[in-house]
Amino acid sequence: MWDPKPDAPPEIRGPFGTISTNVPDIFVTDQLPLCAQMADKYTILRSHSHSDNGHSTGYHYVMTGRRPTFADGDNPIPNNQYFPSIGSAVARTLGQRGALPPYINLPHPMSAGGPGFYGAEHAPFVIEADPTQPDFEVKDLQPSGHLSNKRLSLRRQLLSGIDQLERERNQTQGKAMSTYYEKAYSLVTSDDARKAFNIHAEPESVRDAYGRTQLGQCALLARRLVEGGCRFVGVDAPGWDVHFNCFPSLKTDLIPYADRAFSALVTDLEERGLLDETLVVMMGEMGRTPRINAQAGRDHWSMAQTIIFAGGGTKPGQVIGATDKQAAAPTGSPVGVNDLLRTISVLMGIDPDRQFLGPLGRPVPIVDGGEVIRDLI
Repeated sequence: MWDPKPDAPPEIRGPFGTISTNVPDIFVTDQLPLCAQMADKYTILRSHSHSDNGHSTGYHYVMTGRRPTFADGDNPIPNNQYFPSIGSAVARTLGQRGALPPYINLPHPMSAGGPGFYGAEHAPFVIEADPTQPDFEVKDLQPSGHLSNKRLSLRRQLLSGIDQLERERNQTQGKAMSTYYEKAYSLVTSDDARKAFNIHAEPESVRDAYGRTQLGQCALLARRLVEGGCRFVGVDAPGWDVHFNCFPSLKTDLIPYADRAFSALVTDLEERGLLDETLVVMMGEMGRTPRINAQAGRDHWSMAQTIIFAGGGTKPGQVIGATDKQAAAPTGSPVGVNDLLRTISVLMGIDPDRQFLGPLGRPVPIVDGGEVIRDLI
């Protein structure tokens, strides 16, 4: 998509062509016409590289910066039971701003997006619903119609008393449950939260611009959540694990949907004056093999991957890094996982070396090592 090799043999370059962008000497696949027209608004990093080729293990690595201790295929959600995800780190350090939770996942939980040892209060609020559906709503956001504000308040007082007893019996579990109760109550009683979640309030033209796909509407909802004060929104887009006969689905479904969603999100944020203060990152847990396999697909390849950045203090309209003639490996210094997470933290105004005590009392930094990607800032 982002690192085409037009001079490579067919088994490397694939059937797609290459087009120029609105920035001289920057080229992308011809399946990205919308993104090509606004390349001056984002940066292409072509030299991200790591050595974990598994889905669940790679996901854990890029979201936490720590190597997983489990084998690939072990897929509980979240699978980061000890180390917190970057989303939870942002939520913990920056805190809540307004009625919305500081960290939200949609349209389902990110598999390594959990809070780890930070605890339940820093877990993501998950919107498990499809915003493309006409009846889309965030479940249980509306209080029961027969409850007056007075009755709701009395119920909260009763729950608070029960909660205190639970805390005395089991401090850890009681604290977690108390956190969930408080989050739920603030959402149920907040007009601002209901307004942010109401994607139906968007003009039809805006919804069309993002694309009437799950990815497109999730990107639009993410913009609404950022406007409402959410600190970190994780949009998980499945379907890209195309090992067999990959090019028809890439051409028809996957790339066009991503092209429209990403270009619309960045353009919309800019038009609303939000792009400078909102960091947009588009990436996967790995790249794909340079050579097309015998089943006309591409397999896992973490050694070379492209990441796209926009806004949030990044320098747009450039390409950082390069890969060899086959897109198999970076030709210069690779950008590692912790380089990426350290850079995101700095751009978010977070000290990546800040430490929190783990369960055994050992200090654990937000990011363990890495260097800031200076050319990006």
